[in-house]
Amino acid sequence: MYPEEETEIAVKLGNPQKISHSYPKYENKWVVTAKPNGDLTYNNRYYYGLYWEGKNAPKIKLDEGFVVKGSDSITFLEEKLAILGLNEREANEFIIYWLPKLENNPYNFIKFASMEVQNEYMPLNIEPKPDTLIRVMMAYKGLDNPIKIKEQILEPSPKRNGFVVIEWGGTEINSDKVY
Repeated sequence: MYPEEETEIAVKLGNPQKISHSYPKYENKWVVTAKPNGDLTYNNRYYYGLYWEGKNAPKIKLDEGFVVKGSDSITFLEEKLAILGLNEREANEFIIYWLPKLENNPYNFIKFASMEVQNEYMPLNIEPKPDTLIRVMMAYKGLDNPIKIKEQILEPSPKRNGFVVIEWGGTEINSDKVY
């Protein structure tokens, strides 16, 4: 969260029954003090982000996406995350988290979920309301061999303006439907 000036911000997750893990612990909402550089304070403790993990991942159509060599994961993610609106620090955090899951596979099927899918799965209520909200959610499945799939066209993210909120995450696809 990047407010234009230090601000108290309330974040409420719309489907808390889907939360399996959170940090700091989510109890009906988080109320944090956010600084323009993204630093957060919650219950007198510093955080660089709020974390939640969900169960029963959203249903994502597997009709399009990308097939990426595991060894090309860094280059692919750097390029696509820039299009989707993450700055270098956010992309760095994303890649550090997901690289071990992607790089060791010969290939990966990757698809980025639409904002509509994300909003349906876990609506966000943020007060004050952000001027710019960017949500990046990647679904992936490791593959032994490449497959043919229609390439996903990524919509560039909105331009960062005013109070900006970024959310990123992902899920492993536990289905054979992409074959």
